[in-house]
Amino acid sequence: MTGEYVTVMLFELVGEFAEDKNKAKEIREGTILPAIEEGRLVVLDFDKVNSATQSFIHALISEAMRRKGASALDFLRFKNCNSIVREIISIVVEYMQAPPQSHNGNGG
Repeated sequence: MTGEYVTVMLFELVGEFAEDKNKAKEIREGTILPAIEEGRLVVLDFDKVNSATQSFIHALISEAMRRKGASALDFLRFKNCNSIVREIISIVVEYMQAPPQSHNGNGG
């Protein structure tokens, strides 16, 4: 990490309810992924965001986790999250870190 960071003030972009997956994709493609590729920390500031959908958080951070694995979390900071937003982020992070389901051809 370079020591430089970028802060994304989510309320200014999505309002108090973060649900727009297209906006999440814009933030991901325009800010999060380029910053991580440059080795910069990304601070996702949820100040004034009351809630978020799981699909919004997934669209926001899952591609970084696909590319970098769990080490993507070294580049992401979640700031000013209330308990609802924190729980949704935790669900998405746990899902992304879970091993893919293996299918053995026996219905499993």
